[in-house]
Amino acid sequence: MNLSSTIFDRSAPDLGSCPDESLPEFAFIGRSNVGKSSLLNMLTGQKNLARVSPTPGFTKLINFFTVSKCWRLVDLPGYGFAQVARKDKARFNAAVGDFLEHRPNLLGLFVLIDSRLPPQKIDLEFLEWLACISAPIVLVFTKTDKVSPTKLRANIEAFTARLSEWYPVLPEIFTSSSVTRQGRNELLGVIETALSACRAEEPAKSDQPPLDAAIPPEDPPAIARKVIAGDARARRPNPARPW
Repeated sequence: MNLSSTIFDRSAPDLGSCPDESLPEFAFIGRSNVGKSSLLNMLTGQKNLARVSPTPGFTKLINFFTVSKCWRLVDLPGYGFAQVARKDKARFNAAVGDFLEHRPNLLGLFVLIDSRLPPQKIDLEFLEWLACISAPIVLVFTKTDKVSPTKLRANIEAFTARLSEWYPVLPEIFTSSSVTRQGRNELLGVIETALSACRAEEPAKSDQPPLDAAIPPEDPPAIARKVIAGDARARRPNPARPW
């Protein structure tokens, strides 16, 4: 999968300012300073596509990047340093909550976890909420070059033990390092599989009966549960890049 054509599209402060819903999207989120921007740059092979900052909570807007004019990567604000948004949404941005609940063309959500740490309360709160909304998640343990294999296994096992309380079937789990480029091919493979599943569904849609007579289809793979919306918003003018 070639991501060299990836370009910045826009930054959105809320769901209503996001691009239209005509393209499949894959979003990345994690606790502030988990290495999200570095991972996006590693995946696309572009050093400065996503702004890397030593300051936790630097990303405050929803940032969209378009790949080959066919699909998008979405850089979501990190949680942990955002203002408390809603009582039932732990400590993360209200716009992020709206995006994850109501963005119909979101095919996958990559949740980044710092592999050096045991399960953190805020990560667990966020993952529990994601289970409640049936978000199509994949877990990515980052910064594996900075932790021993033994500690990495222990931290992953501790996480999976907690996740089993909310997920009857555990989400896929990957490890990554933006330094060694570990995990790049595996994560791009997840995206490619989801895109292929989405494309396979499109021809069948034209043969379906009207909505009031349609039979609900069988569930697709977890990361491809949500499909492209039929009615897309009109594309808004591209605002200046905030950084």
